[in-house]
Amino acid sequence: MARDDSTSALKVLGERLFATRQLTLDLAAALSDADATIQPFPDASPAKWHLAHTTWFFETFVLRDHVLGYSAFDERYAFLFNSYYEAEGPRHARPRRGMLSRPSLDEIRAYRAHVDEALDRALPDLTPEALELIELGINHEQQHQELFLTDVLATFAENPLQPAYGELPAPACYATEPLSWHRGRDGLVEIGAPGAGFAFDAERPRHKVFLQPHEVAGRRVTNAEWRDFMRDGGYQTPTLWLSEGWDWASRERIEAPLYWHDDGTQFTLGGRRDIDWGAPVAHVSYFEADAFARWSGARLPTEAEWEDFASSADPLIGNQLDSAGAVIPRPGGGMFGDVWEWTRSAFASYPGFAPASGAVGEYNGKFMCGQFVLKGASCATPRGHSRASYRNFFPPAARWQFTGVRLAKDA
Repeated sequence: MARDDSTSALKVLGERLFATRQLTLDLAAALSDADATIQPFPDASPAKWHLAHTTWFFETFVLRDHVLGYSAFDERYAFLFNSYYEAEGPRHARPRRGMLSRPSLDEIRAYRAHVDEALDRALPDLTPEALELIELGINHEQQHQELFLTDVLATFAENPLQPAYGELPAPACYATEPLSWHRGRDGLVEIGAPGAGFAFDAERPRHKVFLQPHEVAGRRVTNAEWRDFMRDGGYQTPTLWLSEGWDWASRERIEAPLYWHDDGTQFTLGGRRDIDWGAPVAHVSYFEADAFARWSGARLPTEAEWEDFASSADPLIGNQLDSAGAVIPRPGGGMFGDVWEWTRSAFASYPGFAPASGAVGEYNGKFMCGQFVLKGASCATPRGHSRASYRNFFPPAARWQFTGVRLAKDA
């Protein structure tokens, strides 16, 4: 029975692995080589680089380290497609990834096929340690699938022709429900991932925190509410802003969410279209989210408040990525999907946190400085990837991701 269970689990893992690998290819199917080469700004990456880096991850940490006799597809790719793993040696500078006109998109597809075939052959004989790296690699690639879409959006937004990545459904007629407030638990609660099942290292260990009396909004802030903030001078009122945020907004001339235009349209993966005023606001920074919360007489939730409030919600429900295609936040929704939600909590280690040994230990721990936690999932998050304990994180000025706002307040 134990052997049957092991065989079944291996089969499921293999199916998930190759379904994930195929989805990434599907996401890139509509792109030309030129589309896939452009890097719109240093924090984003070309689509071609995402395709290659996720492949390098499996080639390096699974095939090279755990499969005897494996030969690299191209030894030079280790320099080109390492992201930030210092233990793996020197690498191509991140801001210059868009200069890689070669290898071509077709060559990257051939690289992926080579690695996938090797993974398929090796899978039945991999050690438990290697299988854990397969699981990590699946989740790593799912993160890059979301980055792939947000980076394509940023790339196409730079083009005066305003091309569409794909088709989007027309905005649905939706009456926004009044904002309601729900009492969260107070006192001692537990947050963090439980011991069983996959979670990134930064989600553990599970531990106790103390919550003060508070309330959490029943829905996210909408585009219409953000328009009210703008019309009331929210971007011109320094008393609403953190000092660093005000300096950033003034320096960068920030006056609206990213991709909004003065004519009431926004740029999306489906091209330029009218703003859906009932949909959750997206592409706002932590600085903007914090200013909006202060303007509204509320605040952002802490990570612990959000996680405890969402602990009974189903992370599989909501507007999330199911297959290749354009995505956009939609009205309605629960705790997961549409937009990631800023919290007021810094991304820091939990009590007792210890990074994994080796290069993969650089995955999260080294970034625990100057970042804020986001919770939930977005319309570009592969369904099944997120959970209440999931800790997304970005610096406070970042807004090219599908980032939005849920309010909280003291009770």
